[in-house]
Amino acid sequence: MVPRGFSGLTNMRRLYMFRAHMDGDWSSLDELGPLSQLRVLVLTELENVSASSFAANARLDEKTHLIKLFLGCTSKLGDDGLVKEKEGVSEEEQQQIEKVFDKLYPPPGVEFLQINGYFGWQLPNWMISTSMVPLNNLKTIFLYDLACCTQLPNGLCQLPNLQFLQVSRAPCIKHVRTGFVQAATASFSRLNKLSLFNMVEWEEWEWEEQVQAMPRLEELVLNNCRLRHVPPGLASNASSLKILFLEHVKQLSYIESFPSVVELTVNGCPDLERITNIPNLQKLNIQNCQKLKVLERIASLERLLLEDYTMEKLPEYMRDIKPRYLQLFCRLWLLYVVAAGQSGTEWDKFSRVEHVKAYAPDGDNQRKWYVLYTRGDNCKLDSNISSSTIFEGTENQTNIQALSLFV
Repeated sequence: MVPRGFSGLTNMRRLYMFRAHMDGDWSSLDELGPLSQLRVLVLTELENVSASSFAANARLDEKTHLIKLFLGCTSKLGDDGLVKEKEGVSEEEQQQIEKVFDKLYPPPGVEFLQINGYFGWQLPNWMISTSMVPLNNLKTIFLYDLACCTQLPNGLCQLPNLQFLQVSRAPCIKHVRTGFVQAATASFSRLNKLSLFNMVEWEEWEWEEQVQAMPRLEELVLNNCRLRHVPPGLASNASSLKILFLEHVKQLSYIESFPSVVELTVNGCPDLERITNIPNLQKLNIQNCQKLKVLERIASLERLLLEDYTMEKLPEYMRDIKPRYLQLFCRLWLLYVVAAGQSGTEWDKFSRVEHVKAYAPDGDNQRKWYVLYTRGDNCKLDSNISSSTIFEGTENQTNIQALSLFV
């Protein structure tokens, strides 16, 4: 805690971990009012503020030198990204925290904003409608652990200099509506990176093809959600998109028509079946996507990383592509079949690749066993694996029986 009398430090530039307590001999938000020289301010435990008037007395909007602002509450979410059963939020608590945050609006010069643990039904009014406070210098926004918010604020797309937006853990958001990108003619005009993490119930993203937005977006990360479809507006308008990262995106069955993407990662997408029409794709990482059957119209592919310790054979789509480099991580006995080279059943799936590095794990060593193949050197193939290695390292009898078909 910070003792009372703190307001006398009027030349303070940086203040971290200021805990918002309202009783005893400790400083309250009132004492932040005179600190007009602050550049960095980190406020925590704002759920303890009993009235919005205390927040207003902090006079954040008058701190013209403030560049970085952190507003935090104690999170009400568990490890699964859902509201803890014992941390239920009443309507009265929601209304109170909304009033408090409405009075904590930043000054126009702030460049970095992070909000943690906020549990209001909607984000502060100064984020929903940026006309209330012209945050024209804001470049980075992090929103973490939004326990009760049901939608992303429409006002963000109007911020003229916003370059990086990250939202993590917002279990009540199921739909991202058209207003998120349609509230202005130049929506997200300078946004460079968008990351949406652990929005575990998110299913739908509305963005029609004719709605122009995110023309400078270069990197998009979607993680741990239930998104059924990537919106058509993204592919047609995000003309600068270079990196697309999809991890644990459930229900997504296809990815197609991203002309500018050069690097794509799909990891743990259980329903993904096809990737098509990404003509400039150079690097493709596929990890644990067992239903993926089709790779088409990716003629520029240079590097393919394939990681799956459950597959019994190389995917059939390997016959339809010709990357220059292949890096493979698989189970031990499949690696042995690859090591068989021209006499093995998988030869025609990787023989056209110029350079192959394939590995199987042993304990914590992910690259204990290897197969190295170079097509241009008389199809040279090198490996440290043998049949005795297989039978010593295989613990599952089913795998032994399958292996016997190739020995």
